[in-house]
Amino acid sequence: MLHNKQALYFVFITVLLDAIGIGIIIPVMPKLIVELTGQGLSYAAIYGGWLLFIYSLMQFFCAPILGNLSDCYGRRPVLLFSLVSLSINYAIMSFAPNLYWLFLGRLFTGIAGATYGTAAAYVADVSSPKERAQNFGLIGAAFGVGFIVGPALGGILGEYGTRIPFYCSSVLALLVAIYGFFVAPETLTKERRRPFLWKRANPIGALLSMKQFPIVSGLLIVLFVAQIARDSYASIWTYYSIESFKWSESEIGYSLALVGILLALVQGKLIRVVIPKIGERKALLLGLFMAGCAFTGFAFARQTWVACLFIVVSSLGGFIDPSIRAIMSNQIDENQQGELQGAISSLVSFSAILSPIIMTQTFSYFTGKDNIFYFPGAPFALAAILIICSMLILLKVQK
Repeated sequence: MLHNKQALYFVFITVLLDAIGIGIIIPVMPKLIVELTGQGLSYAAIYGGWLLFIYSLMQFFCAPILGNLSDCYGRRPVLLFSLVSLSINYAIMSFAPNLYWLFLGRLFTGIAGATYGTAAAYVADVSSPKERAQNFGLIGAAFGVGFIVGPALGGILGEYGTRIPFYCSSVLALLVAIYGFFVAPETLTKERRRPFLWKRANPIGALLSMKQFPIVSGLLIVLFVAQIARDSYASIWTYYSIESFKWSESEIGYSLALVGILLALVQGKLIRVVIPKIGERKALLLGLFMAGCAFTGFAFARQTWVACLFIVVSSLGGFIDPSIRAIMSNQIDENQQGELQGAISSLVSFSAILSPIIMTQTFSYFTGKDNIFYFPGAPFALAAILIICSMLILLKVQK
């Protein structure tokens, strides 16, 4: 029991750090890009978009590699190596003399930070089938808390210099690696490991290997379609809230903090009450339904209080990820958990590449001068349609 608790603590802290490391640099990144390029904020936004693209692209390719490595060599060494690498990469970014170094640091951060799948496999190793959804919820809660703490801490530290948040992230990653070295146990015994194969350690190979599990293959499609919809928050929320409600930067920040707090509560607490009573499948369907309701509400909201109401509704979409991961995890062998979670992380990363393009173009089309009719909530209407599609696919898979 102590072994399991230490593993869960380590995973929670690792994912929390990943989220803080991502969030802590958000407030200072525009200013740092302006400093490095000498150009205005509009150009900085373009470079910032490419930095996000290269980060997501590396996550897409590297998540299955790290997942398969963890199936071969164990979870602990992969996570520890990634933490040390993150520390080095944040240090590179903190000293970046020009934009090329910043891109190099972001590229390697995407590689080293592609550990969400390995962390999920770590959780699967120490959880019984009935506990997996609740414990996967801990990962989501850690990410939610990190996205509350990270931007707030980055904003405070950024007052003392644009490089300070990067120094802080580097030190935090190193401290967690040291903690894990002395405390974190290995959860995958040698007899349960399998050889590393390159043909399976890539996004396509990892996904194709899941074809032997029809339910898993169907649920991966459900997750992918739903994730494109859910990534609309990161893609369009700032533009939508300014266009629809004329919110200031601080009001946008407060709304995102509310999202993080509610997500942490749902995945850290509420899920442990609901899933044991209704099961993972009904919890997944409930999460998709509430997410669809929220996106529909955002699409047609015209007042601030209505948007805030549907932020609360949208938090119940937090049932989706832990439930679907638990269902899929219970379908496969122990020595393929890393491969499965790596495949899931690749799909999530791929959606993070596609969704910004789809959602921003949709927003631009319906708010620009040449729009057929003015509809700033169009991206969320599209997200609601995608959620309906994912629900229909889920019902077919369940049959």
